[in-house]
Amino acid sequence: MSGPDAELVRERQGALSLLRLNRPEARNSLTTSLVDALGTAILEAEADPGVRAIVLTGTGERAFCSGMDLKSFSEGDVPGATPGESTEAFYRLLRGEVRVPVIGAANGSAVAGGLELLLGCDVVIASNKARFGLPEVKRGLFAAGGGTLIGNRIPTAIALELTLTGDLVDAARAYQVGLVNAVVAPGEVWATALAMAERIAANGPLGLAASKELVRLSASDPVAARERQAEWSSVVFASEDAMEGARAYMEKREPVWRGR
Repeated sequence: MSGPDAELVRERQGALSLLRLNRPEARNSLTTSLVDALGTAILEAEADPGVRAIVLTGTGERAFCSGMDLKSFSEGDVPGATPGESTEAFYRLLRGEVRVPVIGAANGSAVAGGLELLLGCDVVIASNKARFGLPEVKRGLFAAGGGTLIGNRIPTAIALELTLTGDLVDAARAYQVGLVNAVVAPGEVWATALAMAERIAANGPLGLAASKELVRLSASDPVAARERQAEWSSVVFASEDAMEGARAYMEKREPVWRGR
């Protein structure tokens, strides 16, 4: 779907949309063009009923993403500052609001905006060489791209430690506090992430969409989540997929999902 030299390498593998940040010379840092490419890829994945999951990684073993490209920023390039559909889709990714599940494959370290990208992923597989952190306060800033939502994913005390000190943690600590789901050797990150994505994509798309939205919403607004659950229930439990799931179970076969 894209050339090997593109800033964002895009591929399709069955029901999976595979995205790879491809600026290894700059630790896969974010520029306006890369943010636009990511947003466009998200929009196209959401519009394609055949896409059941997205896998996001970076090129090389040094960095998943180091956040905003400071060199480009110093020259006037501010990633995510241009209004538009692709920009909004990028920020929905940071907030965990993409309609299909997103699996992060942290091939290397993720800091600042790079960690914010991972926080937007639903499941994260990390290299045991990776480090993670939100060092914005060390530059007089704060993690405005989604980093302040970190307390929805890990205990508040740990979230405050990371955001107030700006210190990095290693992969073992990230796993211990629930920041990532699994830690593997660098050479196993991609295969492990793909296997996880395949397991997720095999499930009913309506059930996946409901589960993702409700679990994330419950972390920030339990009352809204209960209201939204009632809406989802009327859609999901009366769907063709719900009947198909029951029939497939009784007939001892794999279900064929329609997404309706």
